[in-house]
Amino acid sequence: MSTAIISLIGGFILLIIGGELLVRGAVRTAERLGVSPLLIGLTLVGFGTSAPEMAISIQAAMEGSPGIAIGNFVGSSISNILLILGAAALLSPIAISSAALNRDGTFVLITAVIFAVVSLLLPYNQYVGWCFIALLGTYLTYAWRQERVVTGEGHTSAYEMAEGFSQMRDEPGRGWMSPKIQRKAVIIVPLMLACVGLVGIILGGRLLVDGAVSIAKDFGISETVIGLTIVAVGTSMPELITSVVAAARGQPSVAVGTILGSNIYNILGVGGITAILAPTTVPTQIVQYDNLVMVAAALLLLLFARTGFRITRIEGSLLLACYVAYIWTLWPQ
Repeated sequence: MSTAIISLIGGFILLIIGGELLVRGAVRTAERLGVSPLLIGLTLVGFGTSAPEMAISIQAAMEGSPGIAIGNFVGSSISNILLILGAAALLSPIAISSAALNRDGTFVLITAVIFAVVSLLLPYNQYVGWCFIALLGTYLTYAWRQERVVTGEGHTSAYEMAEGFSQMRDEPGRGWMSPKIQRKAVIIVPLMLACVGLVGIILGGRLLVDGAVSIAKDFGISETVIGLTIVAVGTSMPELITSVVAAARGQPSVAVGTILGSNIYNILGVGGITAILAPTTVPTQIVQYDNLVMVAAALLLLLFARTGFRITRIEGSLLLACYVAYIWTLWPQ
């Protein structure tokens, strides 16, 4: 038992550190190659921050643990809204622009519904995975075009995710480097940083999956429950930190954008690549229950946000209460 817990904790630590190094290194490398900040934000930051979920889901699927593989990103999507956004709103009421709500909030709901319907009616194979990736590509293309013309408010959630990463993790006073400096800068250090981060994510994912499977067996708890709870919340820690800090700093758009963007990348990106590389079976429990909770959470977010385009402390408390109730229904009594 102690070995399984150490493996689980060690996996979480490696995933968090590895994810941080991967995104930092990839972003710095892209900067120094002259890639535009917008393209970096829409691609590298989004995929990089979802790398821990992706590593776990792929490895778990390959090892025959679909409960952890699918439960990881479904549970993460649920905890992002009910737990993380609820905690951020409890700390400071969160205002949401109508543009972000109508565009990204609606897309989060659509992706949740699509996954719920697909996992009910179709096998979770490469064809489904490629369709998910194509849908994510469509969203990113739209976000790219939107960001090139938007001014003031109305940024896409993908952009706000990048903004959150930049503000929470970049060195103070250091903006995006000019193209001239980027071309002259050496890229070997950030490239090595990204490689080290990738290795950390792969090793951390293996440790975490092994630890989670062992704990499930030792306690007689299903792997699906472990994936939906412990694993999902653990891999959502970066989003939790970014959203809570953003809310405390009075940057609600960053907090909301981080959550909405993470859910989109989780379902379409992580879910899509997992289906392509390691086709698996969606557990019956997730099909019949947790997918419905995920859709309900997205609907609840839209409902609360519609009341004055803000999520109040009371509504944040209700989101947290819903998450507690959800965990209570899952965990063995």
